[in-house]
Amino acid sequence: MLHKQINHSPDIKKLRNLGYEVKVKGNYLLIENVPYLNNMKKVLYGTLISDITIINNAVAKPQNHVAFFRGEYPHNADGTIISQIQHSNSTRNLTSEIVINHSFSNKPPNGYDNYFHKMEQYIKIISAPAESIDSRITAKTFKVIECVEQESVHHYYDTNSTRAEIDAISEKLANQKIAIVGVGGTGSYILDQIAKTIVQEIHIFDGDLFLQHNAFRAPGAPALDELSLSMKKVEYYSSIYSKMHKNIIAHDYFIRESNVGALKGMDFVFLCLDRGDVKKCIIKKLEEENISFIDTGIGVERVEDSLIGMVRTTASTNKQRDHIWKNDRISFADDNLNNEYAKNIQIAELNSLNASLAVIKWKKLIGFYNDLEFEFNSTYAINVNYIQNEDNET
Repeated sequence: MLHKQINHSPDIKKLRNLGYEVKVKGNYLLIENVPYLNNMKKVLYGTLISDITIINNAVAKPQNHVAFFRGEYPHNADGTIISQIQHSNSTRNLTSEIVINHSFSNKPPNGYDNYFHKMEQYIKIISAPAESIDSRITAKTFKVIECVEQESVHHYYDTNSTRAEIDAISEKLANQKIAIVGVGGTGSYILDQIAKTIVQEIHIFDGDLFLQHNAFRAPGAPALDELSLSMKKVEYYSSIYSKMHKNIIAHDYFIRESNVGALKGMDFVFLCLDRGDVKKCIIKKLEEENISFIDTGIGVERVEDSLIGMVRTTASTNKQRDHIWKNDRISFADDNLNNEYAKNIQIAELNSLNASLAVIKWKKLIGFYNDLEFEFNSTYAINVNYIQNEDNET
């Protein structure tokens, strides 16, 4: 596991061997009980924290010279602040478990060689005033630290969130069971985006085969020999996204009234299917089970030598559901089944847009993104490039 690789990296082992109280939490390296002086020249103990740069599944040379600190701001023996590391003073969460009060900046001419170099350099600067008062004071406590391996839903850590310092926000998505009903054009792009989050499980439902026409409205670029296998869509996508997310659960059948109970226990459902009668029974079941969901829809028509159309995103939660029925936001007609000339036009960028708008709305509902509109239905018109928000939360 990657967490073991981090814990056993030479830099971190050297820090532990010298007696520092080292912990690894997610993508962060922590050294606890670092002594320092506060503004009253009192010896206190804080925690020094750094993000960890990971390249090719291994701990690499630090690419960021900034460090974080939990505690009061460190001072010199004369009561003045240690200005050489001053950077930012604000209390905030790096993750739900890691709170910081300050960030420090101290960059050697050639950067830091490794994490041992970086952390020891900061400790020397922070602790020197306290050690000058009492030589027995040290961060090298040789305290026995219990090793707790953290299980991740990904095969490798989300260093993107760590670099952006939004781990605490990303954790709002954790422990959710997500279902995507239909992994055609829009559903496959939703899977692509959800797989990059830390939701606990992703269930994908579809009974269709992944065929040549699907390749032109789906993420990625399948090889010709992959298309010739005529795999089920869920099998094809599971084989791709399981390389990243550990808990992609494939269900190679269509959701129907007879098996709609398979969605029971889900925390959120994305509906990406055309069959109106089926969609209606699914929505009724989701409402009965108090499960929040988003229904997606694309309508494209040919007008002479160009295309017009709309992309729709409709949300439903326990806070608001009536708009679907009162305002006819979702069509339950089966036009494609009754019209032999129906083309069901789908284009990759529109499927991708529909998926992105749906995922953004889901993240708004959870609090990942700020939401000032609280709309439960939105439509994007292609030819006028305009999004209309409707059914705002009352």
